[in-house]
Amino acid sequence: MTIEQTILSAVTATVEKLYGPLEGLQLQLQKTRKEFTGDYTLVVFPLLKRSRKSPDATAAEIGEALAAECPLVESTNTIKGFLNIQLKADFWLEEFRKIAATEQFGKAPANGKTVMVEYSSPNTNKPLHLGHIRNNLLGYSVSQILEACGYRVIKANLVNDRGIHICKSMLAWQLYGGGETPQSSGMKGDHLVGKYYVEFDKHYKAEVKALMEKGLSEDEAKKEAPIMQQARTMLQKWEAHDPEVYGLWERMNGWVYEGFDATYKAMGVSFDKVYYESQTYLLGKDIVAEGLEKGVFYRREDGSVWIDLTADGLDEKLLLRGDGTSVYMTQDLGTALSRQRDESLDGIIYVVGNEQNYHFQVLKLVLKKLGYEWSDDIFHLSYGMVELPEGKMKSREGTVVDADDLIDDMVTTAREMSEELGKLDGMTPEEQDNIARIVGLGALKYFILKVDPKKTMLFNPRESIDFNGNTGPFIQYTYARIRSVLRKAAEMGMATTFDGKVELIAEEVELVKYLADFPQTVLQAGATYSPSIIGAYVYDLAKMYNSYYHDHSILREEREDVRCFRVALSSVVASTIGYGMSLMGIEVPERM
Repeated sequence: MTIEQTILSAVTATVEKLYGPLEGLQLQLQKTRKEFTGDYTLVVFPLLKRSRKSPDATAAEIGEALAAECPLVESTNTIKGFLNIQLKADFWLEEFRKIAATEQFGKAPANGKTVMVEYSSPNTNKPLHLGHIRNNLLGYSVSQILEACGYRVIKANLVNDRGIHICKSMLAWQLYGGGETPQSSGMKGDHLVGKYYVEFDKHYKAEVKALMEKGLSEDEAKKEAPIMQQARTMLQKWEAHDPEVYGLWERMNGWVYEGFDATYKAMGVSFDKVYYESQTYLLGKDIVAEGLEKGVFYRREDGSVWIDLTADGLDEKLLLRGDGTSVYMTQDLGTALSRQRDESLDGIIYVVGNEQNYHFQVLKLVLKKLGYEWSDDIFHLSYGMVELPEGKMKSREGTVVDADDLIDDMVTTAREMSEELGKLDGMTPEEQDNIARIVGLGALKYFILKVDPKKTMLFNPRESIDFNGNTGPFIQYTYARIRSVLRKAAEMGMATTFDGKVELIAEEVELVKYLADFPQTVLQAGATYSPSIIGAYVYDLAKMYNSYYHDHSILREEREDVRCFRVALSSVVASTIGYGMSLMGIEVPERM
């Protein structure tokens, strides 16, 4: 039972003693606003018909009875029909002991449910970029948070390793690569393949322009461009398992996977299961055949297969091209069914940008029409794009912010700024490298995850690495500061546990109250799939502790019992900050 539930139970008992059974009436208890004295506030207006008194008189009557009957209550006060309830400091000291004794405070017990979180989902025709970074960080953090909420979580990656876009890179390498490899070029494999994706687009645009100059319309030119026709032929050959095309596909994908793995490792994300569209699109074709047989889908004269969703407020959706090749929806149907068969999931969360909102509406509806009731458990975690001060990124034109370059730049900048501030003094070169990595990645992750997922965000690398304000480095430095205090306490022979009795000052009560909110904060973040809620909590906790640390002595406190409590409180704050940051996939340094 939460603190709020405990107080609500006591308030309910008092109200029923005064005015009789509530008979379904829900009492409204909320946290007291900061400008008023109290911990919880009862809204008394719904009780006026029963009390037959004014709002203030009703609140005063309930407050007087509650203070007399509930040993947890220190005092009450009434303001314009609201009853503010203040709990005894001893209650908060006992609450602190419970928090400190909890092995992993904030983590809920297992609930027996399994969810899958799909994130990353890269195309094997280009390296990961800034948009992928937001996707990966969001997906990994949501996975960590759901695990903390008691779920068994399967972190999944669906690799888009087939389709016309993959053939574009393959064809351009075949035509213009001259046998170039990652080894001969010194480039990461994913970067090399991405280079030829851009190369394809350059030649394609040139051909389209030339055809338009000969009198073709833009649409006609795009269809007739020889290089695009060659790419379509290559896709058909791939689906027919042509040995030469398939061999080239396997070779180039191998280069890409090696590059992706290095980026994932640097980013600090991982997966439990990896799916490949090349392995699920055939199951998707079987589902299309099933839908045709059931009359859910229909075939047009050109052989293509569609579903008519106009009666559902959508439109007609292509499920299979006339030449027999599949589209994204084909393979997504196959992947969804494959996962459900493998894992019997209680839910699946697709972490995909908001430009795919319509796609997931259709996916759920198509599965529903095919009779798969578990389609109701699909959730699209739609997030906004990441933009830069200079505008949007464009993959085809090669104007993206490369993930590898950004990570390297963040670590380099973190080192420079840490050196300027003297935070690396006295460290070995290895320790300096590690701190630069932890701070650089922490700055990147926190800056991206502190923004509500639904919002488009503007990323400013330099602004993210600041040891003041709402940033990852500020929180990391606070953690390192507390760890320094605890090391000194250990040297003095002081324990980080507290069993005694001490009178808490107001700031300590506020810290304990805020710590007590952490489990509910984690549950709220899990229910809304929003790491930004954890970010806001950890930042506020770090701010509160810094203010407390500035105003009150800890290790130099003369009274031993107070000193011991403050060390124990510092230890719990550090643990909570560390765990909160880990839910965002962010490391915290022991020293800085």
